[in-house]
Amino acid sequence: MSDAYEEPGLLYLRFRKVGGGLPDSAGYAGLLALLGAFTPIVEAVEPDAALVDVRGALRYFGRDVKGLASVIRVRALALHGVDCVIGAAENPMLARMAARRAAPGATFVVPGGGGAAFLAAEPAAALDGVGAATARTLCGYGLDSVGRIAAAPLGTLQRITGVRTGRELWERAHGIDRTRVEPNAAARSVAAERSFPRDELDRERQRRALMSLAEELGARMRGDGQVCRGLVVSVRSADRTGYSTLTRSRTLTEPTAHSAALTGLAYRIHDSFGLQRARVRGIGLRAEGLMDRERAAHQLSFDPVDERARRIEAVADRLRARFGPQAVIPGRLAA
Repeated sequence: MSDAYEEPGLLYLRFRKVGGGLPDSAGYAGLLALLGAFTPIVEAVEPDAALVDVRGALRYFGRDVKGLASVIRVRALALHGVDCVIGAAENPMLARMAARRAAPGATFVVPGGGGAAFLAAEPAAALDGVGAATARTLCGYGLDSVGRIAAAPLGTLQRITGVRTGRELWERAHGIDRTRVEPNAAARSVAAERSFPRDELDRERQRRALMSLAEELGARMRGDGQVCRGLVVSVRSADRTGYSTLTRSRTLTEPTAHSAALTGLAYRIHDSFGLQRARVRGIGLRAEGLMDRERAAHQLSFDPVDERARRIEAVADRLRARFGPQAVIPGRLAA
């Protein structure tokens, strides 16, 4: 890695409106435009964050990374009524983790070359890509902190977790992240909807419609080599004035196009509406924050059920591509 990449010139920003809450879509677009005035290398991380490469801006504005972050924070506050939590580091992974450590309205800087020291005291589960199952396996071998993972020989990690996963763990524990900031516009979305022939009160039929939508969007994204960062559920229901639409969104724990994960989050959003007696005429599902699958970090897992489900899903996708979208459908939808 060249010296140019060792300076803490990457910022990860999380936005919060003064008084609480996330910026709306227009406000978020305005914040991305504000960042674009400092650098063209801006990656939208919807719905409330952004990753930016400001190394060129540091030279142009004649400031260090903390000083430039302060300028960005003041402008976001003055122009949009939004405060920022900012992490600064030499690569995206460290910048994201630094933002978690930063206090509200502050910038936490990981010095260039200081990634391993910054990570050492973190628990294993705090490392990017390490989920609960992986963390339990590592802790069973006494590797309960990032520092201990970093100190373990690469061959040992590969024997415990596999060749590829072991290499990724070893690199991340040493503060190495080979991804780059990928400039993009405000992330794209893909949507689908289902209408009922009459007002539908049956919660189970509503959930079947959601499963069908999640299966459709998941297959479309996987076919295009994409994943999404979040979901929006829209429910059109009857009220005293005719029909109204309720909309809620949530962010996924990690970008995915896995139908089971999409369905689970869609169900949770649907449950949050409290529609016990609502007369529902239609349900829509929108996947937001689309990005290329290759750029997404997939959480490492030893869950055999999840791995089997993903393999079955891949086979089903190949059958659908050959014989049509209805060639394979979940048993619950076939009933």
